[in-house]
Amino acid sequence: MQLIADQGSRFGIAPTCEALEVARATYYRYRRPRPLPAPRPTPARALTPAERERVLAVLHAEPNVDLAPAAVYAKLLDEQGTYLCSVRTMYRILAAAGEIHERRDQLVHPAYAKPELLATAPNQVWSWDITKLLGPRKWTYFYLYVVLDIFSRYAVGWMVAERENAAHARRLVAETCAKYAIEPGTLTLHQDRGAPMRAKTFAQTHADLGITKAHSRPHVSDDNPFSEAQFKTLKYRPDFPGRFPELRAAVTWCQSFFGWYNHEHRHETLGLLTPADVHFGRAPAVVAARQRTLTAAYAAHPERFVRRPPVAAAPPKEVWINKPPDPAAQHQVGPVAPAHAHPEALQ
Repeated sequence: MQLIADQGSRFGIAPTCEALEVARATYYRYRRPRPLPAPRPTPARALTPAERERVLAVLHAEPNVDLAPAAVYAKLLDEQGTYLCSVRTMYRILAAAGEIHERRDQLVHPAYAKPELLATAPNQVWSWDITKLLGPRKWTYFYLYVVLDIFSRYAVGWMVAERENAAHARRLVAETCAKYAIEPGTLTLHQDRGAPMRAKTFAQTHADLGITKAHSRPHVSDDNPFSEAQFKTLKYRPDFPGRFPELRAAVTWCQSFFGWYNHEHRHETLGLLTPADVHFGRAPAVVAARQRTLTAAYAAHPERFVRRPPVAAAPPKEVWINKPPDPAAQHQVGPVAPAHAHPEALQ
């Protein structure tokens, strides 16, 4: 309603309400002053001020000051045969006096900032995570570590291990950075807040390699969407085993999967290009070849393309984790659109 009032002074109330699909009657009803509610009358059964003061004095008395109101209530009944009021009324009297609070130390959570990361080329922002692979027996697992480039979706590094720890993560990240000759100060590594990600030894790896670290907010899976989506792709493959009989079997299957994922899997968000096409700069040539084919198809049968000549899709020029809102778009007036590894397995 405040937006209608602000924009109505510029464009008029009627056009603004129409653009925002809000009835004018609703807006004017909202703007109409509301009368203050009538004071609530005191019930006849309420305690008098003197009785309330007596209850508070009893609760403040030395034998009762450290007891809960329910304990004081029971103690008065048992030891003195006295009934002052209900337990709930005792709590209301204490609340009115500002004496209801938690006496134990409480955990105070810090304010976690939303990560806002931008990649405009490969090897600028990597995202990594760990997922479990079921082992040969119940409660046995192998751990798959994957480092993903968010711009190209290319899995730049992965490993399968029998344990989840920071030592494996350090080796994977260090060797992957060396493999792609990452210069200090040029890479941001995004991760969630699991134990290996928060380990001091792994934090030292960031400093040694000159990597900027970024963390997801606690319990916010959307802050690490690319790794989560990649794990879903992996586990929804038709040939994904229910269990792996041994570590070598898990490594062998992952070798086949990542070969397919990097070089054959066509991402819709990449314009149906493979991660390797985007990561290694082959995307412009592939898009140009597709465009030539589509142009020839249009020349042969233009009547089959009703709206416009076909255009080959291209991968995005920038990729965000939590793109900040556009301030200009927030103030536009218009209709609202509908929401539509084992160390030896290191690769």
